[in-house]
Amino acid sequence: MTLAADRPRSSARSRDRAVDRTEVRVRRDTGPRIRTAVQAVVIAVWCLLPFYWMVVTSFRDVGFTFDATPWPTHVTLDNYATAFSTSLGNHLGRALANSLLIGGVVTIIALLVGTTAAYALARLEFRGKSLIAGAILAASMFPGVALISPLFQLFTDIGWMGSYQALILPSISFVLPLTVYTLASFFREMPWDLEEAARIDGCTRVQAFRRIILPLAAPAVFTTAILAFISSWNEYLISSQLSSDATQPVTVAIASFAGSQPHQEPYTAVMAAGTIVTIPLVVLVLIFQRRIVAGLTAGGVKG
Repeated sequence: MTLAADRPRSSARSRDRAVDRTEVRVRRDTGPRIRTAVQAVVIAVWCLLPFYWMVVTSFRDVGFTFDATPWPTHVTLDNYATAFSTSLGNHLGRALANSLLIGGVVTIIALLVGTTAAYALARLEFRGKSLIAGAILAASMFPGVALISPLFQLFTDIGWMGSYQALILPSISFVLPLTVYTLASFFREMPWDLEEAARIDGCTRVQAFRRIILPLAAPAVFTTAILAFISSWNEYLISSQLSSDATQPVTVAIASFAGSQPHQEPYTAVMAAGTIVTIPLVVLVLIFQRRIVAGLTAGGVKG
C-alpha cells in the first residue's frame, strides 16, 4: 500500500522536475535571442540612419537644408533636377555612364584573371606558390595614396592622363587581390573527387575546370563580381587625380557639384546625387542577397 501511494508522488515530482528543466532551457534560449535581436536592431539603425538622412535631405527645399526635422518636410524635386543640370556644370548622367563602364570593365577583367589565379593557388602545387600568395596579399595592403604621384607621372609620360585606361588599371590592382582571396578560399574547400572523376572520364585539367569546377563555383564568382563592382564604383582617391572632365566617375563628379546660387554649397543637390548613386547598389544587393550569402559561406564548411 505504501509503495502504491508513493508511486504517484514520485511521478508528480518527476514531472515537476521535467517542467522546471524545460522552463530553465526556454529562459536560457530566450535570453540570447533577445540580445541578438536588440544588437541587430541597433546595428541596422546605426548603418541605415545616415542613408535615411541623406534621402530626407535630398527631397528638402534648399532654404530648409539644415532643418533638423527627422521626417521629410518642404518636399521638392528641384534637387534632383539640379543634380542633372548641365547648365550648372553637373554632368551626373555622363559620370554615371563612366562609372558603369569603368566598374564593368574592372569587374570582368578581375574575374577573368582572378578566377584562374585563385584556382592555381588553391589546387595546384608549384614553386613559389607561397611567395605569390604573399605578394598578392601585400598588394592589397599597399596604401593607394602612395601610388598617386608615380601613376600621375607614368600616365603623363605615356599620354594616358585623363583616359579610361588610367582609371581602369589602378582599380584592377585594388580589386584583384579581393577576387583572388575570395575565390581561392572557395576552391580550396571543394572536394578533389569531382575533378579527379572528370580527369578519369577523359577531361583535361582545363576542361575539368571549365565544365565541373567553374559551374559549382558560380555562387562565389557571382558574389565576388558584386563586391568587385561595388569597390570600383566607390573608388575616389585615384580617380580624383587621374580623371578628366570627360572621364570622371560619379564619386568625383559629386565632389565638384555646383549649386543654383553662387558661393553656395549645394548640400541638397549632393544628397540627391548620393541617393541616385547609392540606390542602385542597395537594390542590387537586396535582389541578389541570397546568392551573396551563399557565395560568402560556400567555402566556410568542410564537407
